[in-house]
Amino acid sequence: MLAKVLSGTVIGINGYVVEVEVDITHGLPAFSTVGLPEATIKESKERVKSAISNSGYHFPSDRITVNLAPADIKKSGTSFDLPIAVGILSATGLIPKEKLNGYMFIGELSLNGLVRPVKGILPMAISARDAGLKALFLPAENAAEACVVNGIQVLPIRYLSDIVEFFNGNKNITPFKNKDNTAEIEPDWEIDLSDVKGQENAKRALEIAVAGGHNVLMIGPPGSGKTMLAKRIPTIMPPMSFEEALETTKIYSVMGFVPKDGLIKRRPFRSPHHTISDVGMVGGGHPPKPGEISLANNGVLFLDELPEFRRNVLEVLRQPLEDRVVTITRSGVTVQYPARFMLVAAMNPCPCGYFGDRLHQCTCSMGQIQRYRAKISGPLLDRIDLHVEVASVSYKDLSDTNSSPESKQVLERVIRARQIQKERFKDLKINTNSEMESAHIRKFCKLDSQGKALIKDAVENLGISARAYARILKIARTIADLEEKEEITVDHIAEAIQFRILDRKSFF
Repeated sequence: MLAKVLSGTVIGINGYVVEVEVDITHGLPAFSTVGLPEATIKESKERVKSAISNSGYHFPSDRITVNLAPADIKKSGTSFDLPIAVGILSATGLIPKEKLNGYMFIGELSLNGLVRPVKGILPMAISARDAGLKALFLPAENAAEACVVNGIQVLPIRYLSDIVEFFNGNKNITPFKNKDNTAEIEPDWEIDLSDVKGQENAKRALEIAVAGGHNVLMIGPPGSGKTMLAKRIPTIMPPMSFEEALETTKIYSVMGFVPKDGLIKRRPFRSPHHTISDVGMVGGGHPPKPGEISLANNGVLFLDELPEFRRNVLEVLRQPLEDRVVTITRSGVTVQYPARFMLVAAMNPCPCGYFGDRLHQCTCSMGQIQRYRAKISGPLLDRIDLHVEVASVSYKDLSDTNSSPESKQVLERVIRARQIQKERFKDLKINTNSEMESAHIRKFCKLDSQGKALIKDAVENLGISARAYARILKIARTIADLEEKEEITVDHIAEAIQFRILDRKSFF
């Protein structure tokens, strides 16, 4: 008695169709699973046996062999409980075998036959659609997530018996319908950039950073508003396209973090604690899971108190910041996760936090300040375009009742600047100014004589390093785009230079 049922698995953030073959033969009672199953799948035999028995069906007292094909791909998770149970019921004749064609089954089983939700539904639903399947049976709690995928029916179930009754014509299962997700996503925000009093220079820096996709480092004393500013960056970022939202949701689906409506509509804002490990930051484990840099994909990764992070944790950021993808290799498997995020970091100017502050006395020696700064490596700083000083807020700014620019106003300027970049780079494989290489800089960042003279003075007199030269040109290009100007002027260069304070010899 042989039955075949289709299911799915996830490797990285991509789903794959798996054929579950169930063979029941006469012999001593046994239940074996082959096809590179992880421990959670091997344990499924106990859940499947109890679920079938407690649902009122006979569990065969024969030799049961379950094969998960293709056998050279490792499978993990509890999503194979349901297809294994359906395969056994089909092999024993309770479900007609010919009726299972074109369906995928995903779900974990409780001992009483209840179908529990599982992780990674979205990638598996995409694989089912791409394989040309007509419908997907899954837990009711996962229906909204799977319904994000167009082109396949989603049939939500709550008990194993629902499937038996459906295929025997005794019950109808209504396909789950979700609202249209193809329209542009425009989330509502409870916070706004205008909530931050003062700090106009920092707000300007963040506007430039978002407009050009630049990474930014804010330096200032405790209580100056660095965290408050960072949390409002997503409110001035362009709304995600449906493709971006789908990619981000796939990552969150693998981790089991998908919202009730099934689609991530806001750009992620991730703020890990400084005690995080390098695996927690970049991803890994067994089986490999996405880290914080992938959970921040298409959004913001905020590292508060940057020097407090362990050195090895910060160093793993270097390659993803350049390649915008992270590759994790473990025994027998190599996976890639997208890592297109905007890095926003914040730090105090010194260990006590008050170096250069006009309201508090700094108690640190110059040696302590230098050692504190040295916790952040030069190669990492080289990948951060803007360094902005965030000073203490004065009473005048705190008590000012005049409204500052709202996020909506800033967002309009950002969107216009992004549209200019989209048109500029339409024939290239980049999207924003921050992604430009040397050849692009030479082509798109041409300076007039005044601009060349100013940046030459900066290099020679202010201590601006050679590695900062390209960063300044990229920032100036973004400033010109915000003003909707084709030419980069001396004013754009001057403003860009002021956002490279860590390159100045006189800063510390």
